[in-house]
Amino acid sequence: MQDFRNLKVWEKAHALTLEVYRVTTSFPREERFALVDQLRRSASSIPTNIAEGCGRETDRDFAQFINIAAGSASECEYQLLLAKDLGYLDAESHRQLDERVNEVKRMLNALGRKLRAKS
Repeated sequence: MQDFRNLKVWEKAHALTLEVYRVTTSFPREERFALVDQLRRSASSIPTNIAEGCGRETDRDFAQFINIAAGSASECEYQLLLAKDLGYLDAESHRQLDERVNEVKRMLNALGRKLRAKS
């Protein structure tokens, strides 16, 4: 068991979540209970699953939560693309967020491989 706050991937996923919350405040009101809610949930699910996995006793269990976090990151990646295509995110904001989510995905994949190799 380890402190999730010590993981660089958690730190980056948390920063991504904060940014998603910030940018979605400008989305149309009618998206409040649709895309805004879904995007915020998928983004916050990434660091949440990392934190929950850190609380597990085995590397195998931790790896499973890292896998779930990676799935949430892919979900978030699509929802950001949808927001851009709907005109809720400008191209530059989307590019920056897409880069961040893909960096987190790469880090999660590397951590998952490391954990699976250990177990």
